[in-house]
Amino acid sequence: MNTELSATVKAELLSIGSVRIDPALLPVQLKSLATAGPGAGVSSIFFRSGERRVRLTINELSPLRAVAKDGKVVLIKGDNVIARGMLEHPLCHCPEQAYITLSEKCVYDCKFCPVPKMEGGIKDSKKVHRMVAEAYATGELKAISLTSGVAVSPEKEVQRMEDIVKQLKREYDLPVGVSVYPTKHSSERLYAAGACEIKYNVETMDPEIFRRVCPDLSLQIVLDSLENAVDYFGRNRVSSNFIIGLGESDETVRKGLKQLTDRYVIPILRPISPHPLRKDAISIHRPSANRLLKLGGVLKEMLDCQSLCAEKSQTMCLLCTGCDLTPHRDL
Repeated sequence: MNTELSATVKAELLSIGSVRIDPALLPVQLKSLATAGPGAGVSSIFFRSGERRVRLTINELSPLRAVAKDGKVVLIKGDNVIARGMLEHPLCHCPEQAYITLSEKCVYDCKFCPVPKMEGGIKDSKKVHRMVAEAYATGELKAISLTSGVAVSPEKEVQRMEDIVKQLKREYDLPVGVSVYPTKHSSERLYAAGACEIKYNVETMDPEIFRRVCPDLSLQIVLDSLENAVDYFGRNRVSSNFIIGLGESDETVRKGLKQLTDRYVIPILRPISPHPLRKDAISIHRPSANRLLKLGGVLKEMLDCQSLCAEKSQTMCLLCTGCDLTPHRDL
């Protein structure tokens, strides 16, 4: 029986999003604690089989089990082995990358995100350099990816990001990707600093849902900034997280994907799970495997129509692919 991780099986795993795992399989270095976005504060594993990778949060109530068998790690649902592979070693947040959150706090109150409810810290440049150096010393580092909440203001975050990117580019001959909330000149400044890719997150393309779940932000500013970013970074170098599971319709998703790909932006369809710190703030519905496959197929067609290719991305989520069903890598 072929138990390599197929696109269909990965979609099923993503629809579940979690796993029970024997603690004996988890040496400290295989645990990953997210510090940014909807998954902040949650321990997880990275499972790889064949050419595909999936990130699963650790949850003792999950219907999925991970156990050791014949020198491999197998994923079991019910009585069936659905995938056979290995656990991957995250360097900083994910395998093969130093993916670092500069500010683990945020003044904005997006209802799906636990970060504003957490007492996160702010990494200074010395800590960032130490983390990158440790990841580089493994010989496995392929990219540096930097993201951030908004501790004081978007302008101050862009300034910190710009300074750190400049420093890192002087020391490492590696691609650097950045993700921030945009400002008027953020794309110009971060590109000049040496970043090769940028991500501004729309979160949702349903305007009504956006107003409700991101009350402090502007969808239009993000869209305008994404379009401007392509002028600096070029095609296949600008992306945006597009959350699935906030109550949006498939038709809204389709229209939103077209808006983004028409701007030569690569959308990242991100299935979301409710976080304990936000359980009373928002209603979240984890998308089914069939929905992820359907919408992933729609996205792939739209990318192909614009001659965009997610496989060309060198940093951040499009390189990792653990949290998403990614066209040209998984589909």
